Amino acid sequence: MNFSSNIAELRPSATIAVSTLAKKLRAEGRDIIDLSAGEPDFPTPEWICDAAVEGIRAGRTRYTPAPGIPELRSAAVASMRRGGRGEGWTLGPDQVVVTCGAKQALYNACTALFGPGDEVMVATPYWTSYPQIVSLARAESTFVAGPADQGFKLTPELLEAQRTEATRGLILCSPSNPVGLVYSLEELRAVARWTRDHGVHLISDEIYRRIYFGDSGESAPGLLDLDAGDVGSYVVVDGVSKAYAMTGWRIGLALAPVEIAAKLSALQSHSTSNAATPSQVAALRALSDGDRADAEIRSMVEAFRRRRDLVLDRFAERLPDLEVVVPEGAFYLFIRVDGDYGGDVADSQSWCSAVLESVGVALVPGAAFGDDRYVRLSYATSDDLLEEAIRRVQKHRAESD
Repeated sequence: MNFSSNIAELRPSATIAVSTLAKKLRAEGRDIIDLSAGEPDFPTPEWICDAAVEGIRAGRTRYTPAPGIPELRSAAVASMRRGGRGEGWTLGPDQVVVTCGAKQALYNACTALFGPGDEVMVATPYWTSYPQIVSLARAESTFVAGPADQGFKLTPELLEAQRTEATRGLILCSPSNPVGLVYSLEELRAVARWTRDHGVHLISDEIYRRIYFGDSGESAPGLLDLDAGDVGSYVVVDGVSKAYAMTGWRIGLALAPVEIAAKLSALQSHSTSNAATPSQVAALRALSDGDRADAEIRSMVEAFRRRRDLVLDRFAERLPDLEVVVPEGAFYLFIRVDGDYGGDVADSQSWCSAVLESVGVALVPGAAFGDDRYVRLSYATSDDLLEEAIRRVQKHRAESD
């Protein structure tokens, strides 16, 4: 069967594929510990769920404006400004588009800003969907990675070395999936100024901004922490999925200059139209009650911090020869495993397959993120399961020697 050239290079999401396989094996009776999922294991707070139920009962089940209900767009701006962020910026609800998850915000941005002949720099290791979304916009990805011992962070020098006349964009994620790296304010300022000076659109994926383990505040540095003059053309991607434990509600946010936001809204009006109305009502409650939400987020982040420290300690004790990148945010551990390659295990995919088959632990191959030397572990699960999973991986490697 012939398909459109629009999807000729499209590949299914590797993270979703691994999670689906783990669920299938579990349904068949296998004892599987799934550390592949990219979502918090906490329930959505009840008071947020109540808002959706109340909205449904009040008849808030009809279409909304394509970019979202006005009060949610206003609440998004107010939420992004909390803690003194955005000083010196001109920000308003007409700069916000509410999307069907952060993934649609990224898709809208790439489709609106890039096209055939354009090159988009993608910070590597990358979230698996970035290059696929760039491809769907019929642009080309240029992968740029910083040194592993510096958390793979990009610098203006690295970017300049790979810039061409066709470079139109840069996709950056901090805190990052899959590494958990976080750009300092100075590092972020340097990259933002480089994009500004070269007329490059900066797409800053900040969906994990509130899941941060640093000492400089409750949020990782983001574009709105910079002076407005440091930033040229931009789209900030955020949402309620991760920090508010609302992955299935599918509410993302795109913040951009008015001219860009209008294009994102127009595009969305011809694709999905508005995000689900009850989900918007729930997100409105989440973003409007800032103090209550902050308390929920602090509790969740402390649990993630404890789990991160647990996983790091256990790797140091039981798997000391495996190099890991110490995460400063998000809830992932990036583990270098290419020292195990040989024989039937030739790459990260076969390494993960062997571990899943022999000891029932599901991890995501690093090839999905652009670095085949590594695998990704999600520690968004209980302490007991993390302990058992690491014990099983240790057992698998001992038996494979």
